[in-house]
Amino acid sequence: MKKLDIYILRKFLGTFVYSISLISIIIIVFDVAEKLDDFFSRHAPFKSIVVDYYFNFVPFLVNQFSPLFIFISVVFFTSRMAARSEIVAILSSGVSFRRFLYPYMLGSFLIAALSLYLNHVTIPNANKTRLRFENRYVHGQYHNTDINIHKQISPGVFIYVEAFNTETNRGEKFSLEEISGQTLRYKLMSDAIEWDSTKKEWRVLNYSIRTIAENGVEKITAGPQKDTAINLKPSDFEEQLNEVEAMNYKELDKYIDQQKMRGSTNILFYEVEKYKRTAFPFAAFVLTLIGVSLSSRKVRGGTGLHLGLGLLIAFSFILFMQVSTTFAEGGLISPAIAVWIPNILYGILAVFMVRIAPK
Repeated sequence: MKKLDIYILRKFLGTFVYSISLISIIIIVFDVAEKLDDFFSRHAPFKSIVVDYYFNFVPFLVNQFSPLFIFISVVFFTSRMAARSEIVAILSSGVSFRRFLYPYMLGSFLIAALSLYLNHVTIPNANKTRLRFENRYVHGQYHNTDINIHKQISPGVFIYVEAFNTETNRGEKFSLEEISGQTLRYKLMSDAIEWDSTKKEWRVLNYSIRTIAENGVEKITAGPQKDTAINLKPSDFEEQLNEVEAMNYKELDKYIDQQKMRGSTNILFYEVEKYKRTAFPFAAFVLTLIGVSLSSRKVRGGTGLHLGLGLLIAFSFILFMQVSTTFAEGGLISPAIAVWIPNILYGILAVFMVRIAPK
């Protein structure tokens, strides 16, 4: 690396760290003001607020805004270099524009690599603690409001519950069916099902069991109550969309397969989250190229004009990402394609802007 590379890289990373730290502090201040009543009303310990919540909230926050502030940082310090004619001096000294981009791409690589690591390892682990804190001191206990719940709990085994109360761990109008091929082999029906936290198993009330042998002979038994082992836990009725934030890549992959088997209606949302964790960091390269190409030209409006145009492009990228993922969650586009489309289209724009940038 040359002195010029170190100079640009230091400005890049320094501006990024300063800007992302500033916006993080501002967001945390507003977040404290919004949640202060919840903290007091639910008697959240000060240590838990700082250590369990905000120490784990900061990595999530930084990673969420990193592409936007990479772009803003690049536009800000590059336009200042252009205003002071530093870029003209660099290019006129024999440095090609492609070589000039080297420290920018190195800085993008460092931030993108860190973002990938945060997305797949650090943030899911931090979110486990953060979400546990939120569920206890901010949102309160989860209440399941679903009715007529159908799930496949293992291959060929299906359950139905009319309604399930997550506070008492009791379900009304429960049935379980085992199907082999196209044939019903076993069916359990009961007025209610309750979770025995001591025995770690279910109890069915006012039940009847119908068993059909391979030769077609049926057997029916009934009784007031019965303890039974079912591949199901009360937590399976507490499916919340934000729970995937606390899963690393392997856990999320396994969870998606499990939810597909159980017939969850949120599969597309989970797949979008899975692919977004990899696609989102690569936006750093695209936005950096656009930012350098946009702000390396000295214009009458100076830094203000560059920042205005830069923010317009950055927010259009984020908006496009939101629209494409919404289409994916609605089943109109494949999740993998939806999360990569913004990178591809804006990547084409970046290549075009690099070609027309002053050299």
